[in-house]
Amino acid sequence: MFDILEADIIVLQETKIQRKDLVDDMVLVPGWDCYWSLPKHKKGVAFPCHFDRYSGVVIYTKQSVCAPIRAEEGISGTLCPPGSATSFREGPEDQRIGGYPTKEQLDALCVDATILDSEGRCVVLEFPAFVLFGVYSPANRDETRDDFRLGFVEVLDTRIRNLVALGKRVFLTGDLNISREALDTANAEATMRKHGYTQEEYLSTPARRIFNQLLEGGKIFGETDPGRREPVLWDICRGFHPGRKGMFTCWEQKVNARPGNYGSRIDYVLCSLDMKDWFLDSDIQEGLMGSDHCPVYATMKDRIELGGRSVHTVDLMNPLGMFSDGQRQRAYCVRDMLPLSGRLIPEFDGRRNIRDMLTRKPSMAKPQSSPFTIRRAVDSGEPEESNESPAEKMSPADPHDNNGIIKDTGAGIASPAMARKRSSVEPSTQKLPKRPKSGASMPAPPTVTGKGQQSLKGFFKTAPTPQDSANGTKNDNPTVSSNALLPAIDLQARSSNPPPYNSEIMSFESTSATSTLAAMAPNSIAISSTHIPPSQGVTYPLNAETVHDPIQSKETWSKLFTKPAAPRCEGHDEPCKTMLTKKNGMNLGRSFWMCTRPLGPSGQKERNTQWRCHTFIWCSDWNPASMRETKS
Repeated sequence: MFDILEADIIVLQETKIQRKDLVDDMVLVPGWDCYWSLPKHKKGVAFPCHFDRYSGVVIYTKQSVCAPIRAEEGISGTLCPPGSATSFREGPEDQRIGGYPTKEQLDALCVDATILDSEGRCVVLEFPAFVLFGVYSPANRDETRDDFRLGFVEVLDTRIRNLVALGKRVFLTGDLNISREALDTANAEATMRKHGYTQEEYLSTPARRIFNQLLEGGKIFGETDPGRREPVLWDICRGFHPGRKGMFTCWEQKVNARPGNYGSRIDYVLCSLDMKDWFLDSDIQEGLMGSDHCPVYATMKDRIELGGRSVHTVDLMNPLGMFSDGQRQRAYCVRDMLPLSGRLIPEFDGRRNIRDMLTRKPSMAKPQSSPFTIRRAVDSGEPEESNESPAEKMSPADPHDNNGIIKDTGAGIASPAMARKRSSVEPSTQKLPKRPKSGASMPAPPTVTGKGQQSLKGFFKTAPTPQDSANGTKNDNPTVSSNALLPAIDLQARSSNPPPYNSEIMSFESTSATSTLAAMAPNSIAISSTHIPPSQGVTYPLNAETVHDPIQSKETWSKLFTKPAAPRCEGHDEPCKTMLTKKNGMNLGRSFWMCTRPLGPSGQKERNTQWRCHTFIWCSDWNPASMRETKS
């Protein structure tokens, strides 16, 4: 994954794991350090009905290019560093990033600040150049989360403004779950008309209004809110592509909206206004699959103007004295790790990745001058589509590659696979027969003929003859005995108590019956016709009512366990797919057939186009037989 992204700083959101799910491939990545913010609970604290295990943020930094000087978890500063009972905001002055919301600002929230930071939604790293925020903002799913969502956006806005007021530069990246304006949402005008609200109402939703006041050029209606008079951040990607349409970063997977580019732009790379001249390029990577989001990146220049002099970028991305004019002065070592580093988690502290142990460490080489790129590869989601987790795709990166890139990747890390259970061979636990009472005869041990019928397939197999089982012989063309045919043939003579006879083989005087049974036998079984002595001249007549065709029985069973043929859609004459209704109402839980093609740019079903047609059939109403008769 790291080789594909070609980044020096990677930000992932929606990692979908808790601390117990971390494994070596996620933490002990050769040449990289990592900083995690993971959910504290499997379910939300303030809203127990909502799962927050899908959240989680991690920032990876390449040790050969950059090293933060401070690291924190959460946006409010109320959490505590690992192994400490003192919160970040109350720690020593030289260890605090600063800009924390004041007590009055926190008291104005509808949600406690500690709860806001309990879902693993923000990691903050400070470099000498700027303060980096990796954020996964709550989505606007239902009304029960409105207070939590709005409180998170307000605290984030406050923290950023406070840091800028302290003279620090800010770089914000992540899945903010907010689209700026109509240009950032597919078919926004039609959606507004459909729901009956105006553009002013669209832009005035609380979270979008706060976000637009934070950005330079953000659209708002009316006067700005108190405390938000001036914008403080610049939208880097939109700045390089001001009028570009369809620059979306997220698509709905349930309706397969990505091929038709029916999505929205909710993932950003933002920076302080005085950092505008630091960047060479910024764009999205819509062709990189593996998530419902795509990566977003920003590339920094190799050298920047700061304080009237030209400074190498790597000098500002590492602690003082590690680089000088782009040349490394000392190597990255353990003392450079911060308390929040994933490598210092007790489960991983002092250990090495096995790949790192087997790889020879190259000699130190002088870094080559190249642009430093800040890339954000957006948050995941489900992966969706790939069975491999991003952590499984990680490969060792060149520890001396000086191409600086900060990337926030959209492929969330899926939970690691559970360890395979050990297979244990247990001895046979067959119970011994009970000892009979004195005077009673010992019963004969049961005859073991096999494991018995394991599936319905055994119903249609022919049982071996008793003579073959007793003699242990194998006959390629076995003779079918009367006992072997009992499951398929009803013998009328049995009900009339026929005279006893010693032969195990049935006698059929009718050659037509013999040929019929031969055709019915599935494995070319030969049926012998052995005549009973005239003194016992007993025959067993066969007719259509007493013979059950095993092939017909097999077909009947197959129909019961075989999925019905899928209907074909009206617009393209292609097999439909089934979907399940999850919306509350009278149809909740019902399945239906629909066109398999993705939605088009309009977001609606269309006629006579390459996109999804109007086909809709309830599964309970679909009858393949009746449809064939109708067409014929």
